[in-house]
Amino acid sequence: MKNLFNLVTYVCAPFLIFSSALSCLADDCQVITLHYNERPPYLKTTPQGAKGLTATPASQAFTVAEIPYKWQITPSKRQMYFLEINQGCDCLVGWFKNPEREKFAKYTMSIYQDKPQIALARADNKKLYSGMTVDKALSDPSIVLKVKSGYSYGSFLDKKIAQYKPAKEETTVENNRMLIHIHLRRADYLFIAPEEADNLIMTSGLPKTDFKYITFSNMPRGEKRYILCSEKVPDTVIKKLNTVIEKEVHKKSGDTQY
Repeated sequence: MKNLFNLVTYVCAPFLIFSSALSCLADDCQVITLHYNERPPYLKTTPQGAKGLTATPASQAFTVAEIPYKWQITPSKRQMYFLEINQGCDCLVGWFKNPEREKFAKYTMSIYQDKPQIALARADNKKLYSGMTVDKALSDPSIVLKVKSGYSYGSFLDKKIAQYKPAKEETTVENNRMLIHIHLRRADYLFIAPEEADNLIMTSGLPKTDFKYITFSNMPRGEKRYILCSEKVPDTVIKKLNTVIEKEVHKKSGDTQY
C-alpha cells in the first residue's frame, strides 16, 4: 500500500499546482479540498484548522454532513481558477455569488451575511466623507478606486461600478497590500466589509489614525457569502451541505434574511 501511495504521489505531483492535492487520488470526490486565504475575521488558521465567520460554519456543514474535507491555503485568484478548470474536487469558502461565477461553480446556501460595506481612505483625504452616497464617490473622476482584479464586491457595488466606470487602479495583491497603496496615495479608497476593517489596518503595519472609515447613506445590507464548488463536486454533496446549513446555521441564527 505504501509503494502504491508513493507511485500515485509521483504521478500526481507535477499537476498539484493546477488542481487540489487529492483530486488525482480521488476523482469521485472522496475528499473535498476547501481553499482559503488568511482573511480574519472570516478565515484564520488555527491548530484545529481554519476558523472564523465563514470558516466555522463551513467546517460545521462538512463535519455534520459527514463529508471528508481538508483545508488548503491558496491565493484568491488561483482559487477561482481551480473552479474554472474543474479538474479537482475543490470548494471555496465565503465568496459572493454573481452571474459570471454561476456559469462554472455550484453554490451552497449562504453561510454568512455581511454588514453594509464601508470604504477605507486616508484620514486626510477630504474628497471622501461619511454620509455621502456611493454614486457620488463613484461618479467623481478625481476619486480613484482601488479594486482587486477579477474580484466581485457584491451585486450592488458591481452594478454601480459598471454604471459609473470610475477612475480605478486594479491589482492582484491581497487587501493588506491594497491598503498600503491607499496610504501611498496610489488610489483614494477601497471597499471593504466593516467586519474586517480593523484587522486589515492592524496587519498592514500602518497607524490606525492614518485612516478613516467611510459609511455611505445608500449602502444596502452586506452581501451573502457562500461555499462555491467546482462542477466536479456531486450535487449530492451540495444537497447534504444545504441540509446542514439550513438546520445548523440559518435556523439557529434566527436570521430570516438568508
